[in-house]
Amino acid sequence: MVVGSGPNGLSAALTLAKAGRKVLVLESQPTIGGGTRTAELTEPGFLHDVCSVVHPTGMASPAFNSMDLSRHGLQWLVPEIGLSHVFGDGTALPLYTDLARSAEFLGRDARAWSATLGYMAAHSDELISDFFGPFRIPRHPLTAAHFGPQALLSADLFNRIAFRDPRTRTVFSAIATHVVRPPDAIATAAVGLLLGMLIHARGWPLARGGSQSIADALAAGLRELGGHVETDHPVYKFEDLPDAPLKLFDIDPRQFAAVMGDRLPARYRRRLGKFRFGPGTFKVDYALSEPIPWTDPHTGSSVTFHIAESDQQIRENEKDVQAGRIPKRPNLIGGTPSVLDPTRAPNGKHVAWAYCHVPHGSDVDMTEVVEAEIERCAPGFQDVVIARHTMTAKQYSVYNPNYVGGDINSGISDLRQQFTRPVAARVPYATPVPGVFLCSASTPPGGGVHGMCGKYAAEAAMAQESSG
Repeated sequence: MVVGSGPNGLSAALTLAKAGRKVLVLESQPTIGGGTRTAELTEPGFLHDVCSVVHPTGMASPAFNSMDLSRHGLQWLVPEIGLSHVFGDGTALPLYTDLARSAEFLGRDARAWSATLGYMAAHSDELISDFFGPFRIPRHPLTAAHFGPQALLSADLFNRIAFRDPRTRTVFSAIATHVVRPPDAIATAAVGLLLGMLIHARGWPLARGGSQSIADALAAGLRELGGHVETDHPVYKFEDLPDAPLKLFDIDPRQFAAVMGDRLPARYRRRLGKFRFGPGTFKVDYALSEPIPWTDPHTGSSVTFHIAESDQQIRENEKDVQAGRIPKRPNLIGGTPSVLDPTRAPNGKHVAWAYCHVPHGSDVDMTEVVEAEIERCAPGFQDVVIARHTMTAKQYSVYNPNYVGGDINSGISDLRQQFTRPVAARVPYATPVPGVFLCSASTPPGGGVHGMCGKYAAEAAMAQESSG
């Protein structure tokens, strides 16, 4: 049995079903998906991804790639330009999936970018196998020796060592801050390297039709193997659950402790209580009458954009949100899925989105400052907006309780907590209660749409069961 139908819960369920187990998934909401839901948030016919939109770790995921999800309708769409970083003057630095084309725009840093990100892209399967999960001895020591020391650096220090051009440093810092930590924090280079290499290894893809198609494909695979999904079935107490030899929870440690009640030993409950959540996210989804009128044409051809004037701006903003302050000029992450996937909007129309980091639990509406940053780089943007839908960090925490305080990574992913989520243990998915496991993004490897937390948790559960 699995509680929760996010990508990790469904991945856990499908892993169990492939091993011949009878599986029931219980979902509290009317629709499955967790962070991979798609809905008409603004106007009829405009399909918006409520949470996650672009899925570099999804297409690269060993879990998803072992499940043949294309048979159940999942189609990855890979853009030619993986990312376009837009600076304060509206000019952009595009990162193509083709490394050689990216080098044309990286100037004096082209060789250094290829030597680091290019090398890792060529060995991406090995790196994902070794580092995308619980802590363990690497199976590919030479590749790990190349990646590991650099990954432990802060993004700032890596930038100073690797690159000379301020624009390149800004691009790398912006990628690294997907982890929602200041770029001068230790090991933030790891996220910049991982996501940066995936641009050139596999691209930063979309799921055709919206992120909901990922959850739908996982659920279809589960049903094909005899599994069942029940929606509108919240679980508040452990006693509410039907009997099952294995119970996996795709929920955060706080919810898990509440459901389990006195079944958890006091010491383990205290350790769960020390689990740390990070800053929140504010997101705007747009229905547009026409494409965003970017000053730089490369951004108009890109599905994903970052906006930040400098790495200093990024550093100051991320420190502000960590300290509970609202950034005055936030760095943005956003995109226009309909540039590549016309199914997202009515003919000739488009959808777009943008988000920024905000303090934990913030209920501040950032629409005005978000749109000011886009308008600066795309004059006339507000004239093409038909409708908008906003989600504050506080609203995100209500929409998906796993996003405590609006933390879309379900817990801080720093060096201290990355491999010890939710507690330091040889098998982090196991709990002191036999047959009960956690499989949410609050376990390794953490946030992102990849299903790896669910896969590892299901395998750990079956290993424990077989060992007696």
